[in-house]
Amino acid sequence: MRAGRKATAQLVVAECHTAKTVGSGELQVLATPMMIALMERAACDCLELAEGQTSVGVGVCVEHIAASPLGAEITATAVVERVDGRKIEFAVSAIDSTGEIGRGKHTRFIVDAEKFMGRTNKKQ
Repeated sequence: MRAGRKATAQLVVAECHTAKTVGSGELQVLATPMMIALMERAACDCLELAEGQTSVGVGVCVEHIAASPLGAEITATAVVERVDGRKIEFAVSAIDSTGEIGRGKHTRFIVDAEKFMGRTNKKQ
């Protein structure tokens, strides 16, 4: 893994992506949680994982600076800014056809999937 690695993820805003549908508002516009999920998907696509590894998101700090209507094409981009062992820090952004709609930072940790789920399932 190296700084500068970049990936994108895209979606077209459908009703299932709106603030009204996901419960984060009353309007038929791209919901902030859906924008964040798209940014996280782009970050995941940046990662080079070994067999049995996955990553978990541990931090998100973003601004949703412009609304996007139903039918808008959204592209989220993640760029690796810093690698510290298993901790990966990303700059994330999102655009629609009119320009930037969101930006911020995201942090993920690389984990062993089986061990992670084993510890998690013990909480039940």
